[in-house]
Amino acid sequence: MIAEGAIAAGCRFFAGYPITPASGIYKFMIDELPKRGDVALSSPDEISALAFCVGASQRGFKAMTATSGPGFSLMVETLQYAVMTETPVVIALVQRLGPSTGGATQGGQGDVLFVGNSIAGGYTIPVFSPSSPMEAYELTFHAFNVAERLRTPVIVLTDKEVAMTSENIDYSALPRQDLYDRKYFAGGDGKSFKTYGFEELGDVPEFAAIGGGQKTTVTGSAHDKRGRLQKNSPETIEVLRHLQEKISSNAASITRLAVDAPKKGDTVILSYGISARTAMEAVGGLRSRGKNVSLCNVQTLFPIPEKELAEAARSAKKVVVVEENLTGLYRSQVARLFPDKEVVGVNAVGRMITPGEIEETVLSEN
Repeated sequence: MIAEGAIAAGCRFFAGYPITPASGIYKFMIDELPKRGDVALSSPDEISALAFCVGASQRGFKAMTATSGPGFSLMVETLQYAVMTETPVVIALVQRLGPSTGGATQGGQGDVLFVGNSIAGGYTIPVFSPSSPMEAYELTFHAFNVAERLRTPVIVLTDKEVAMTSENIDYSALPRQDLYDRKYFAGGDGKSFKTYGFEELGDVPEFAAIGGGQKTTVTGSAHDKRGRLQKNSPETIEVLRHLQEKISSNAASITRLAVDAPKKGDTVILSYGISARTAMEAVGGLRSRGKNVSLCNVQTLFPIPEKELAEAARSAKKVVVVEENLTGLYRSQVARLFPDKEVVGVNAVGRMITPGEIEETVLSEN
């Protein structure tokens, strides 16, 4: 469904290296894109895969790669290059047990802070996390729209359980979304093209493809609006501030959050990915016992939807964060949003969390 969402969003280039548990995305794209007259490459390694995608995007094509934790580790340098060069590209990252090569066929949600803090300088890149096939389709489509509109790399962060589970899907029920393409430089009115031209910090530069009618200067080094290398000129610092501001100022339109709160609950369960599916079952069990609980399925992990999360928990006394990692990675990022509430975690490593464990934590006293 991630691959289906990518194709529906207009992806015309894929490059990847087979790696469990992301190989299903790789196989689908390798098989399907050439049938449509598009390009899918089997790369010699993950470094090349993302570099190929960046090159294709700079030529004007929507591009995606797919990997898991070890492969993403190799991609980080090119990912930072994509941030600095404002290159739209989508990375589907299917988590598995780590660190290092970890357990290739064992699930986990241990890459959250890795992807959320992978850019030197603390720059934010959008990260979406589906918990179901329908969400996988919808959020991948949305990821391409965000990548194109903001000229940024975007990560679709899923996990082994979601990505490798087979479920029946009604294709006629797939959500329809508007398709967004990057804004090209049109010229006119005496405007001269600047590769990274903008007026306000939150603006997104108009695009011109490499090899087209405009001179483009694409560099990963610090640069001015024309792309000329600079160290710390005022304009260069302005460009660096702009890289963050274009994400921050558009955070509201990026955010996707699914809140199930029929009543103002005493407890809100906050989760993402496969753990949100488990939390959904736990909520059903708790409600059948007369407990007033809400569920917040966080589909946009970064930028952190601070206002939305705070509002979802406004009337709650307790916030339970459920995630399949050792120490509560996302909990460490969002606990500050709930200063007057009890914030607890339900965690596991090397196995899935059970609904019973969530219910027990909700029912426990301070």
